[in-house]
Amino acid sequence: MKPLAVCLLSLLWTALAQAEPTLQASVDRTRVEAGETLELILESQDVTQFGKPDLSSLEADFDVRGTRQLNSLHTLDGETRASTRWIITLLPRRSGSLVIPALQLGQSHSQAIELQVLQADASRPGNAAQVFVETTLDASEVYVQAQAVLTVRVYHSVPLYDDSHLSTVQADDARVEALGESRTYEKDINGVRHGVIETRYAVYPQHSGLLQVAPLTFDATAVDDGGNAATSGHGGRAVQASSSALALTVKPIPANYPKDVPWLPARSVSIEERWSPDPTQQPTQIGDSLTRNVVLRAEGLSSNQLPPLPATEVDGLRRYPDQPVLGNQLSERGMTASREEREALVPTRSGAIDLPTVDVTWWNTREDHLEHSSLPARSLLVQDNPALDGDSPGSDPRAGTGVLWPWQLATVLLGASTVAGFALWWRARSRPAVLRVAQAGPSPRTLLDDLKRACQANDPHGTRQALDAWARQQPETLADMAARFVPLSEALDSLNGALYSETGQYWQGTELWRAIGDIPALEAMQLPAAESAGLPPLYPK
Repeated sequence: MKPLAVCLLSLLWTALAQAEPTLQASVDRTRVEAGETLELILESQDVTQFGKPDLSSLEADFDVRGTRQLNSLHTLDGETRASTRWIITLLPRRSGSLVIPALQLGQSHSQAIELQVLQADASRPGNAAQVFVETTLDASEVYVQAQAVLTVRVYHSVPLYDDSHLSTVQADDARVEALGESRTYEKDINGVRHGVIETRYAVYPQHSGLLQVAPLTFDATAVDDGGNAATSGHGGRAVQASSSALALTVKPIPANYPKDVPWLPARSVSIEERWSPDPTQQPTQIGDSLTRNVVLRAEGLSSNQLPPLPATEVDGLRRYPDQPVLGNQLSERGMTASREEREALVPTRSGAIDLPTVDVTWWNTREDHLEHSSLPARSLLVQDNPALDGDSPGSDPRAGTGVLWPWQLATVLLGASTVAGFALWWRARSRPAVLRVAQAGPSPRTLLDDLKRACQANDPHGTRQALDAWARQQPETLADMAARFVPLSEALDSLNGALYSETGQYWQGTELWRAIGDIPALEAMQLPAAESAGLPPLYPK
């Protein structure tokens, strides 16, 4: 049975490899007007395939105007790969919903692509004008600060030199952002073939009322077949065309929108989170670092319009945020904004830690009503960390006597042993000095020197190790010392921020070393003044 199973697996793997499409298809636009051309791009990385794709299935709905082939080499992860691209110019034969069928190259097939071919605009000028400019808005009215897409098309039935210039969009009380680079294609108008230069903009009105978009002017030099070079060094003639002015009605913020939240007019809003490591997949202990990424996306807004998300301020968690990452993605509908906030969360106590709901209020401009997008509340289950032994600087020394009583007992024993040692020292003062037995482990002086060197080297990880070793020889825990000495607590917070976030390379150890040297003596361990006056310093400077 074993050879049979291997054979079946091999056949399955071969079938999957053959089913995977190695011929990828894409188009520059999925919405065109009747008479406009579009570009179909086919790409293959199979070097064993030769010849050209079979385009015969396109002839039913499209006129193939031209085909170009591009061969290229590119390197990815140190591996050089060859690819071949075919750029095919298509003119739809009819309007409506069309499908570019799956095309074949050898044994490979591309995926089908759906298109929407719209009826031509009957109000567009005829072919009498060799160059004209058309401007359109995707909506006649929008809310204040919402997106309106302005499309500018320059039509020309004569060849133009590459010195053309289109004036900038002028709209008072509005912010205008270009939606990518200009693109070119062809369109038949009344039987005359025109080249089209299309540029798109996102317009965000800043005040309600009537917004006026001023006419745009296009200047270029047309190729003069007669060779008349009187007006241009190119041997052509200067041409100029202007568009019509546009008006956009801008509505104010709806009265039922909450007053205490940022105004977000968008077509859609989504919010999602990612955890590393995932607390649902592996247990979380005190002192572990959890990275939480929360991403907010809004269609119809730019990234600078997205508000900061609520901070994860929860008892039992230390939070170390990073700078937000903003991004804008362009599509046929305009701009989609994203805001990603990343933070490191470090539990400081065991048990259940509840994270509240993250809610974002926004106005749905497509359906014209108020909506909410949110992350549901969740609970983190945190376990005790045996490696810390209650010595975490972020733990609460007043969390409960059940955790601290071993340390309290150790403190009492240490105090008793100190008194006994002082009595023995007082008794042996008059006796001759004897050689001390070498210590089995590092001395407090050595540990303190190690801590000093790590702080001066600004090494957060080395400082943390040296600090734990030094704290284990102290009469109280590091958490107790931080609780009664504020400068030490602040220095430890800075050290934790360096350990659990991406800003560790900027940490300076001077503040922590100064705090260690300034820790006041524990009042409960103070001896009477008359007795303590004769004691030598523990760590002479």
